[in-house]
Amino acid sequence: MSNYILTNENAIYYECNYSCDNVIFIKLGNESFFITDARYTIEAKEKVKNTEVIESSDLIKSAQEILTKEKIKEIIFDGNDFTYNKFNKLTENLKVNFTNQVNFSHLKRVIKTDDEIAILKKAAKIGRNGFERLAKYINKNGLNKKETLLHFKAVEAYKNMGKYDLSFDPIIAINENAAKPHALPTSKKLQKNDLLLVDAGVKYKRYCSDRTCTASFGDELNFSRKQKFKSKKQQKIYDLVYKAQLNAIENAKVGMKAKDIDNLTRSVIEKAGFGKYFIHSTGHGVGLDIHEHPYINSKSDVIIEDNMVFTIEPGIYLPNEFGVRIEDTIVMKNGKAVIL
Repeated sequence: MSNYILTNENAIYYECNYSCDNVIFIKLGNESFFITDARYTIEAKEKVKNTEVIESSDLIKSAQEILTKEKIKEIIFDGNDFTYNKFNKLTENLKVNFTNQVNFSHLKRVIKTDDEIAILKKAAKIGRNGFERLAKYINKNGLNKKETLLHFKAVEAYKNMGKYDLSFDPIIAINENAAKPHALPTSKKLQKNDLLLVDAGVKYKRYCSDRTCTASFGDELNFSRKQKFKSKKQQKIYDLVYKAQLNAIENAKVGMKAKDIDNLTRSVIEKAGFGKYFIHSTGHGVGLDIHEHPYINSKSDVIIEDNMVFTIEPGIYLPNEFGVRIEDTIVMKNGKAVIL
């Protein structure tokens, strides 16, 4: 049984059912320690599972004391979790071998439990409801509204009166702004027959949802996959991206490498002559973090297994014209991809 030390909030939540923004978590064999300051100890004691809560005004000093007292020789840490200064302070005068295992917690969490999948499914459903609320607002009031206001209204729609946190800041992009995969909202106004790209997600019990819809603001905006665009070029690109996405969802299988799934979207887009406009990977894992393992890209040799959860989100981005991305979060179940 390995010893490890964590400071990442989601990694710590995964271990003991609670976290906060000032904590060091140490796991030594069967023992776990949650070191935090007086602001959090009451809540920590109420919520942590199988873990001793230690109140401290100097977390690093307390961590050193535990490692010394327990005569620990080796401990794992993730170099992404520590600042240079914090790590130097922690390891100072300690006769402990610190082993850097990058993405330690992400790799531990890569196969989701059935309980986690049920939570992710609920998060996806709540996220979908947010899209429906946003569509209602846009149909009633969206005409001539700026992206900045639509972005504000999207945050309102997905948070649903403050019930939910967001997985990330939503992306709301009209026409040429949608050609930027992570577009920031501008003062551009929504007009009839505009293309609108919306990428958003919510958290349920800390687990994230993630979905992107590209839609036509015609007579009645909806975020379904069946879209009719006035522009023939937009229709052609939309249909191509959707074909690429379906190819991956229908043909992804357990035992494939991540790069083979990436190729299921990329090959369709490349064959149609738009390969250079698909400028990001096919997908990423989703869980407590919005981006986690596995990463579905052209270089990854990771073998896909049942209960892995990740996005499939091909896109085509034509600079100064428009962009289309279609994204769903899927779970691998019984060897195949199932949309959450």
